[in-house]
Amino acid sequence: MSHDWPVVESRTEYETGWYDGGYDRVEQPDGSEKNYYWAALPPAVVVVAVDDGDVVFVDQYRPTIREQCMELVAGIVEERPVDEREDDQRESSERASGGTASREDGDTEDDDAIRPHPTRESYAAAGRRELREETGFEAGEMHFLEEFWTATGVLRHKRGIVFAEDLTPTERDLDDNEFLTVERVPVEEALDVARAPPANDATIEGLLLAEADGHL
Repeated sequence: MSHDWPVVESRTEYETGWYDGGYDRVEQPDGSEKNYYWAALPPAVVVVAVDDGDVVFVDQYRPTIREQCMELVAGIVEERPVDEREDDQRESSERASGGTASREDGDTEDDDAIRPHPTRESYAAAGRRELREETGFEAGEMHFLEEFWTATGVLRHKRGIVFAEDLTPTERDLDDNEFLTVERVPVEEALDVARAPPANDATIEGLLLAEADGHL
């Protein structure tokens, strides 16, 4: 069976500033055509952060589901300034020609390598920023765990999971729509807390991946 279904038409029907929505009309393997509707969102990062035997959660109200949720730190992977992208292109050219290129801010090659898109932050950089903004913790070590598509039947949305440790307290810098409190949960209780209704998919995924990779 073919894994490539021809796209007959692709249409964006609305743009909200937060996500776009539309449909692709595709030719199915039997020759028939069907509209497949989608919503396209920017990629997001989820941070499993551990400090002194506790997992760092945030407790916040989610208007979308009208529920109070205990979640891991998460947020959008933002677009990078144009000059940073140009620096990357220059470093890539230097490496290709046998030269050397320096890295800043303590990011390792692995940290900086995994991006949802060349124009956006790495998952590690986004995770550091979101953790600092939402909780006031600065991560000394940040490890990339996984990247995957979410809700593939309806969303065009990638999610990356990172693990943060060696945390140092700093000041929070909340967005104007963030009203949340920081909660600490012992590692051995974290998954039970995450599974309590209303359970959050990203929080459960993050904890299970961190545990599977030996971080918890």
